[in-house]
Amino acid sequence: MRRPQTFQKEAITVAFMTRQLRENVGVAIEAINEEVGADEREVTERNLHRPGLALAGYVDLFTHQRVQILGNTETQYLEHLEASARREAFDHLIQFPIPCLVLTDGNRLDQTLVSMATEAGIPIYRTPLPTVQFTSSLRDFLTDQFAPQRAVHGSLVDVYGIGLLLIGESGIGKSEVALDLVERGHRLVADDVVIATKRDESILMGAGTELVQHFMEVRGLGLVDIRSMFGIRAIRFQKRIEVVVHMQLWDEDKEYTRINMVEDTHELLGVDLPKVDVPITPGKNITVICEVIAMNYLLRHYGHDPAEVFTERLRQRIQQQGAPSPRRGIEYFEQDYE
Repeated sequence: MRRPQTFQKEAITVAFMTRQLRENVGVAIEAINEEVGADEREVTERNLHRPGLALAGYVDLFTHQRVQILGNTETQYLEHLEASARREAFDHLIQFPIPCLVLTDGNRLDQTLVSMATEAGIPIYRTPLPTVQFTSSLRDFLTDQFAPQRAVHGSLVDVYGIGLLLIGESGIGKSEVALDLVERGHRLVADDVVIATKRDESILMGAGTELVQHFMEVRGLGLVDIRSMFGIRAIRFQKRIEVVVHMQLWDEDKEYTRINMVEDTHELLGVDLPKVDVPITPGKNITVICEVIAMNYLLRHYGHDPAEVFTERLRQRIQQQGAPSPRRGIEYFEQDYE
């Protein structure tokens, strides 16, 4: 069986980065020198750099491949220098092929320095945001852009706020279960192909592909447009993947989880996700089981584990009376015969 391929971006252009910051992240950022070279200059990593030491002349460890941030400290350092020393300090930066310079907190550069950067083909930008706020937004954006991704064959549905990833052999009924969940008021994220993105060490985000989006293929019926049929409330464009539901045909020789806690995991992009094996048999309502899986996960998340509660109750009964025998759960029917 071929191992699923992991992919991630190696580089993005400065023009793409700044355009996305304006349009999708909502960061106010403007070009000072008409984005000269922005379509050619590339950003290759998510880390940022403040070139204070480089301005002072120490460039042995200068990480010039990163986006360079000039905050209050850097700009005030340049301003206090004489004109010739200022140009010399700035030349320490632009001698390297840096992607771009960003002035934060509304700071400005001397026009001579702007001309030097323009001649070197280095775009300069300015934002009114404070340095900490801007770097946080930019680092989060770059983390998303350079995050490892993998295409997963399955369906991703938001069930009671929990991202359930339905996986299983082709034709086992993943799309039908996802469609039934949507009809019951839950929200579809993606069907057939889910793009899983590792946003953090333990966080996986899921989304659909640009082509398929919220279309669903149901065998024997064809394509279904979930958004048009059920409305905007029935879809999501992204959702964290939290539980994997592995749908499989019933195997008489396999031992399935009954009372004890679910300990199985499913590895995806280096993250171990809790996995529940759901055997498929005629007449079994998989949709309701998926809802119960989501609610059970919520209960455990908030500190209540039904298996532990039942095990403790059983242990106390055995200690008190020996082997338990079936008995009625209440002692008196309270004259209520409904």
